[in-house]
Amino acid sequence: MSSGDRKLEDLSRDRVGHEDERLTTDQGVRVEHTDDSLTVGERGPTLIEDFHFREKLTRFDHERIPERVVHARGAGAYGTFTCTDPIPEVTKADFLAEAGRETPVFVRFSTVAGSRGSADTVRDVRGFATKFYTREGNYDLVGNNFPVFFIQDGIKFPDFVHAVKPEPRNEIPQASSAHDTLWDFISLQPETIHMVMWLMSDRALPRSYRTMQGFGVHTFRFVNAEGKGTFVKFHWRPKLGTHSLVWDETQKIAGADPDFNRRDLWDAIESGNGPEYELGVQLVPEEREHNFDFDLLDATKIIPEEEVPLRIVGRMVLDRNPDNFFAETEQVAFHTANVVPGIDFTNDPLLQARNFSYLDTQLIRLGGPNFAQLPVNRPLAEVHHHQRDGYGQHRIDVSPVSYHPNSIAGGCPALASPSEGAYRHYTERVDGTKIRKRSPSFEDHYSQATLFWNSMSDWEQQHIADAFQFELGKVEREYIRERVVEHLAHVDHGLASQVAGGLGLETPADTSPNHGRSSPALSQANQPGSVATRKVAVLAADGVDAGPLEHVLQSLRSQGAVCEVLAPHAGTLEGGVTVDRGLLTMASVLYDAVLVPGGRESVEELRGNGAAMRYVAEAFKHAKPLGAIGDGVALVREAPIDNAHLSENGLVDDAGVVTLASTDNGELDAFAAAFAQAIAGHRHFDRRLAAVPA
Repeated sequence: MSSGDRKLEDLSRDRVGHEDERLTTDQGVRVEHTDDSLTVGERGPTLIEDFHFREKLTRFDHERIPERVVHARGAGAYGTFTCTDPIPEVTKADFLAEAGRETPVFVRFSTVAGSRGSADTVRDVRGFATKFYTREGNYDLVGNNFPVFFIQDGIKFPDFVHAVKPEPRNEIPQASSAHDTLWDFISLQPETIHMVMWLMSDRALPRSYRTMQGFGVHTFRFVNAEGKGTFVKFHWRPKLGTHSLVWDETQKIAGADPDFNRRDLWDAIESGNGPEYELGVQLVPEEREHNFDFDLLDATKIIPEEEVPLRIVGRMVLDRNPDNFFAETEQVAFHTANVVPGIDFTNDPLLQARNFSYLDTQLIRLGGPNFAQLPVNRPLAEVHHHQRDGYGQHRIDVSPVSYHPNSIAGGCPALASPSEGAYRHYTERVDGTKIRKRSPSFEDHYSQATLFWNSMSDWEQQHIADAFQFELGKVEREYIRERVVEHLAHVDHGLASQVAGGLGLETPADTSPNHGRSSPALSQANQPGSVATRKVAVLAADGVDAGPLEHVLQSLRSQGAVCEVLAPHAGTLEGGVTVDRGLLTMASVLYDAVLVPGGRESVEELRGNGAAMRYVAEAFKHAKPLGAIGDGVALVREAPIDNAHLSENGLVDDAGVVTLASTDNGELDAFAAAFAQAIAGHRHFDRRLAAVPA
């Protein structure tokens, strides 16, 4: 054999196939179970001696250098959290102990599946991670914009993320779940179905980070000064309400402005309109732990707000953008195990895994153990310990010792007592056999998925069905599509029938009657609305009727709306109206509403402008508010929309379409008020849609 042949043979040893082989560790040890961590009993804590779990998570944590494996694309901001309703009876956490107490925060929002170069508006879960720089040390509330997760045990996290990431053979598709490997995984793991319902809903397409809820996902534990525990779930609620984009719109925004959500957050803060959120908690006394028809330790379940109402304990306002994206937003390191006295963990097996995995990830991503010294990660509380050296060390420790106990340094840094603010873990008795087995209380995978479906409005349900048809329509293997539809039949037979029909599949038998329960708090149909910070595209050209337009703009801007005049050319229009942006540099999908003012010459020029007509047609198609004044009504009437929404005379507001033929100031006031109300409603899915050009 020649040396060349030997080299080829050596190279071929690196090309490994796995057909007909058995799963092993990196050391070649065969594995009999990879779906559950090794725990003490079925509901006990995860054991660190589980070498397969640690190897699997460690390998996964170190897959990307230096990009995050998940949550790679993010946006961050600084702000302040203010306690509004102290709860010392349930937690001794200092930042929740006194009304008016302010705590600095840094928040990072993110998409999950895509790379740093992907678009903001993909269908995906969004991260909502908050670092509280408390007086007792840093506390990280590492959450998402969904209250549940895909899996119940963290040992499955590498499997899920590998499945949702681009397919390994061709690195396609980017930042998308619409492909075979993800849905193959979903179809074989019914515990994912509840989360998938959220993923197929409008919740996966947030209008902005400012109008997005956040959740701690897991059930944590508050601990008070007496050592008594209380189960807790965390909720962030945006002041502006929770609002979403529509699917067609998200794809066009990805082309028009892939930084849409990041830009929106940055611009809002720069203009002094930074987002505001309420922090709510659901509190469950320990004696009620088993009073639910689900397991509190199951991260694929919610506690319906109708069963345990939210208690609002604080308010967070984000008001400062980072000075350097890499140094702050990219280098910020969150960790579910960064807790302060008064906050502790439960035996949720997904949370237990995250408590290991996050620190392990930061060690490789940020180049060593000293990442907590980076300014964005540095606590306000003083840091004293015996850890030394390592990559990135810039502290100059002058102590003569680096160990405990010692006498040379007088025993310092000395141990603290709980009365001095020392952290003490919650005392909990744990008994059980070391075992890889999930608790039977985790076995219900469909009832809360049905609860979510039942809670949706008609238009939300239609969007979910459409999303399933789109995603599964991209799946090449029919047997995967069939398995998913079988799962949907356990959620709701009508949903399964609609999806099956759209895919040309046989409808499964109706073997799982819908239980009929719902939770109105889950729907976006009744969210609070506001004109504040809504972006209105004003389509104008030379000859625009400036007087009535300025009258309406003044009214909208006084309520906080952001109105931008778009015209065929930059500068100033005849009549004195200042142009904010060129019509061709923007798109209707980048705005929340469209307004067409009057002026015969202006309307004539816009009538011959294809971009202007597209603005009107797309805004109508995407259920956005649409307004027109005077001659502008004629342009709207000529657009390819359902003219049944347009009035023959006077003022009318029908499904978010507001028109006014007259330009009398008294009527203009009524028009401005009606248009503002339509904008505050966000979307108007009750309108009849006509065909709109692609």
